[in-house]
Amino acid sequence: MSEERNYVKRTQRDYSLSLKLQIVQEIERGELSTHGACKKYGIQARSTIVSWLRKFGNFDWETQTPLQMPKTPEQQIMELQAKVKLLEKQKALLEQQVNFTDKKAIIFDMLIDIAEKEYNIDIRKNSSPEQLANLENKRNKR
Repeated sequence: MSEERNYVKRTQRDYSLSLKLQIVQEIERGELSTHGACKKYGIQARSTIVSWLRKFGNFDWETQTPLQMPKTPEQQIMELQAKVKLLEKQKALLEQQVNFTDKKAIIFDMLIDIAEKEYNIDIRKNSSPEQLANLENKRNKR
């Protein structure tokens, strides 16, 4: 029993602009090759993707140099959305680091307080006026 493959002839209109731009970005970032994109997204011809690269891409595929053409509004929006996501991730990471650093500073401050009480010495460089007065009183008593 032989299996028949029913190919549906597609046109450029069958693919949404967002899908085209996504594929172009993945190829330009080096995540996919044109052949890989054909397999991943079920696109029948590599030439379809090459035409999208020429139309929407930031790279001149003939001379292998970046184009200095203005980007379409859709490309600008997608780039800005990617930047926003990256910045949100970076912000979350920095907030975690700040939280950790704050906790660490509190613990160090507590350790200094304990050491000062246990050993009856002033460890902090910038003493408050009250600490300076106490220190002078201790010295005068000796």
